[in-house]
Amino acid sequence: MKLKEVQEWILLLFIVGICALLGNFIGYKQAIAASIPGMLILIGISLAGMILAKVIPLNIPSIAYIGIIGMLITAPGFPLSGVIVDYTQKVQFMALATPVLAYAGIAIGKSWADFTKLGWRSIVVSLFVMFGTFIGSAVIAQFILKGQGII
Repeated sequence: MKLKEVQEWILLLFIVGICALLGNFIGYKQAIAASIPGMLILIGISLAGMILAKVIPLNIPSIAYIGIIGMLITAPGFPLSGVIVDYTQKVQFMALATPVLAYAGIAIGKSWADFTKLGWRSIVVSLFVMFGTFIGSAVIAQFILKGQGII
């Protein structure tokens, strides 16, 4: 792992963080100043997970480390879990998802020629996977919201 690589990660995470803060302010009317501590916590968790994925000699993706760190530091027994949860609750999930999905779209768009070389079967499978994920998420959300009496 090189210092330049970590610097690039930090820059990318801060760009995504700024976009998410703006989305959080515009879409969810959350004050930017109130959301900054939560965003910094999320950036720190992400960076720690990315570093662990490079340092630990196992073939585990960084998203797994990020999820584990997030679960550990927000668990009820962790000393600062209440503070961390309070700060990160001010950052809405969809405000985070928008810049990440935009970045993914740009990344796919840059390699569209490579994507089409996979063949028509891969494209059909990809569409079914995306459709299935969307429908599955909607069904789960429906049950949860109905179970809570929201709808």
